[in-house]
Order: sequence, then C-alpha cells, then structure tokens
Amino acid sequence: MYQRITVVGNLGRDPELRYLPNGTPVTNLSVATSNSYTNQQGEQVKETTWFRVSVFGKQAEACSQYLSKGRQVLVEGRLRPDPQTGNPKVFTKQDGSVGSSYEITATTVRFIGSANRGDGATAGSRDAGEMSEDEIPFE
Repeated sequence: MYQRITVVGNLGRDPELRYLPNGTPVTNLSVATSNSYTNQQGEQVKETTWFRVSVFGKQAEACSQYLSKGRQVLVEGRLRPDPQTGNPKVFTKQDGSVGSSYEITATTVRFIGSANRGDGATAGSRDAGEMSEDEIPFE
C-alpha cells in the first residue's frame, strides 16, 4: 500500500525543535491551508485547515533554523491517523466545540515563497534535506 499527501500552506507559529531520547532531532510545524468559495446563498466562505507536521533528522534541524511563523512551505509526507479510529484525531477545544487534528509525518519540506536575505534579494524553492548548511540562503 502507498499513501502520500502534499500540503502547501503557511506556518502558524515558529517551528519547535526537540530531540528524541536516541538523539534524533524532531521539529513540529503547524501549517495552515486556505480555501474560499461562494456558497448557495451567494456568501463568500473562507475555510482554513490546520496540519500538524513532524519532521525528522537533518531536515528537522534545517526547518527549525530557517523557518519562522508566516513562512510558506510545501510538505510531502504520510498522513498519520488516530490509531484508535483510523481518522483524524478528534478533541474538544477550550470553548467546548469539537476540533480535529490532521497529522503528517514529513518526508520532504520545501521552503517556498520569498525569504528576505537581508540584502533585498529573495530565495526560491529549495529542499531542506538536499542542502548543506553553507548552501541554505535564508537568514
């Protein structure tokens, strides 16, 4: 069986880097995607879907170092369902409403959009896992 998901969105907060007991780096990202449409009543509807993304290894360290809140990313990976239900994780929010969490284990994270390098120039799309530290153009 094969499963793959691709998500393009913006980071909702700065990446969070931690290390597993065996020393493997893990960065957690919160990625928001947006969609808007006009419903049958002629009203403009905006939808935002949030994804929790886990990135491992050298790619995790690069994401933690070079990404920040608001930055646009392309994430490819595997959708990780709730082991008990096989669906997205469902939870109760602080206000009492029901929410769900879509979780992705990333295989690739690409930094897209523009990143200001400090000299007014911008950098294009690059794969964080394929760059050495000296090649990463973001500061």
